[in-house]
Amino acid sequence: MSTNRTINIGSRKSQLALVQSHWVQAELQKAFSDRTFTVQTMSTQGDKILDVALSKIGDKGLFTKELEDAMLSGAVDFAVHSLKDLPTNLPEGLMLGAITKRENPADALVINVKYKDQKLDSLPAGAVIGTSSLRRLAQLRHYYPHLSFKDIRGNLNTRLAKLDAGEYDGIILAVAGLERLGMGNRVDEIISADISLHAVGQGALGIECRSNDPEVLNLFEAIADEESTQRCLAERAFLRELEGGCQVPIGVNTAINNANLTLKGIIASLDGQTLIRGEVVGSVQDAEAIGIELANQLKGKGAQAILDVIIAENRS
Repeated sequence: MSTNRTINIGSRKSQLALVQSHWVQAELQKAFSDRTFTVQTMSTQGDKILDVALSKIGDKGLFTKELEDAMLSGAVDFAVHSLKDLPTNLPEGLMLGAITKRENPADALVINVKYKDQKLDSLPAGAVIGTSSLRRLAQLRHYYPHLSFKDIRGNLNTRLAKLDAGEYDGIILAVAGLERLGMGNRVDEIISADISLHAVGQGALGIECRSNDPEVLNLFEAIADEESTQRCLAERAFLRELEGGCQVPIGVNTAINNANLTLKGIIASLDGQTLIRGEVVGSVQDAEAIGIELANQLKGKGAQAILDVIIAENRS
């Protein structure tokens, strides 16, 4: 492998994105001390459009397209994403090169100081909870219909500032993001998987790169995590089989025990009235097949009807 080529890493400009990208840079620099790794930042469409709910503009590539264009043009060699933001179908010429060791994938409740020590089930009726995720919204609406839900946009620090200013009584964030920024103390409740299955890929980093660049691909052995990879590949196959190109309230939970992978999944109606759950257990080596099997299982339980309604609404 050539040692004189500088490897350029693409990253969004948010604090969390930079923490994640600099972690990858440091790990690779440690493994390949004779190489040079730089981080180049850019703003994506999702970073710029902050006054419209994600569900209204669609989220396919909102946080990745500019980085992908930079990879295809050769301006950067690979990009670091929160895996949950990376679409399951990637542009021609690009691939998912590696998945890093996953942090806690659960959702967290962070509350305003006026409700200190309260949890979701003890907040008063009408308390305003902020989330930009249809997945979180649908599941929480189902279990906590007495609460009021309001869209919230912006990076993690912006959302916390809005919460602290009193615009919301509580907000839902990823545990992993808070912990990566050293803000784990802001977590007031880790939401049980019995209430809210997490997003596909949540808690893991996805490294996207050109598919015809073996020099860069070979670097990723130093940061890839096998167990996290198999869990996330199952989740992404499940999502890919279900979503049909539109944003759908889909949640997952995975676990590996010995050589078996368990994938739990849910698809919900937008109003949270209908939750369809399923579970498949199989060999960890058949991760993607497990995801496809679970998607078909849920379709057989009525998920297709939910998908058809959402697709029709998106077209109208």
